[in-house]
Amino acid sequence: MPWVLYTKKCKQRECACRYYGCGIVVPEHLEGAKVLDMGSGSGRDSFALSKLVGKEGFVTGVDMTEEQVNVANKYIDYHMKEYGYSKPNVKFVLGYLEKLTDAGLQENSFDILVSNCVLNLVPDKKKVLQECYRVLKEGGELYFSDVYADSTLPEHIRKDKVLWGECIAGAMWWQDLLKFAEEIGFAKPLLLHSRIIDIVGKPELKKIVAGHTFVSSLYRLFKLPAEKQPSCNVLYKGEITGYPQEIRLDCGLTFKKAVPVCVDSTVATVLKSGRFKDEFDYQASSCCSKALGITEMDPFKFADSAAPCKGVAPSEGSCGTQQSAQGCCGGKKSC
Repeated sequence: MPWVLYTKKCKQRECACRYYGCGIVVPEHLEGAKVLDMGSGSGRDSFALSKLVGKEGFVTGVDMTEEQVNVANKYIDYHMKEYGYSKPNVKFVLGYLEKLTDAGLQENSFDILVSNCVLNLVPDKKKVLQECYRVLKEGGELYFSDVYADSTLPEHIRKDKVLWGECIAGAMWWQDLLKFAEEIGFAKPLLLHSRIIDIVGKPELKKIVAGHTFVSSLYRLFKLPAEKQPSCNVLYKGEITGYPQEIRLDCGLTFKKAVPVCVDSTVATVLKSGRFKDEFDYQASSCCSKALGITEMDPFKFADSAAPCKGVAPSEGSCGTQQSAQGCCGGKKSC
């Protein structure tokens, strides 16, 4: 993965040493995309993304800390030289996530937003998500890793300064994410990964949070157009860089190359309205009653489970039973 190569080969360690994140925020199919890195810090994620979007793409990093922005700007020329780019495809601006307009970021201007363990540090999380929705293009995606709690945290935890620094005190109840996403207009959140966070070697902090559990989870939120696509069969072409055999939309939706799978209207709209549009073939699906959709999943139960993700596109055919070579819906028709 280019992300791993970057973090191993980068000679400018200052960017990495000032890095504070809780996951890897590198979505698929970034070539040519316009990306906003929210809470970009010293620029580690942004510089990795600037390599992946290529010369035709562009990455903007925004952070509220002037010192971190200065560090990131310091290494732009270095990374452009390393990547062989004649001009910068990355920039860093000073600003607050709750006020992206003040940072000069316009509405409907980004294909992808990424955030790495930043939302928990912001008091007004719904406002940040509203700003995300505003600056995203239709079909665009917020791809973010953060810390979540299994319930609403009491004041004595929220006001603990040490726990704020540990990215625990500001953790959002995961159900609030679902609620805010629906209220703002995002499609239902898709969960990609989740793991339980254990506070190791700090018994005094474990005592304060006793009775509460935390996870680090990777979600994606899509801003969809008002006009939805009909349910249909989709076939992954296998042409996305790094994903020749399959691609995973979330922990319940994996599409194998050339295997038809019937998806509901929401998933069809996700695929057809954004950067994945040309990576699938689409067929009408009048006879498929079990269309796959986005399933609400408890990140704590998913983290506790040792079983691999389920919901993989069936290899037998688009309806999950043996079908003819043309699939259960007959010949190939565009939907």
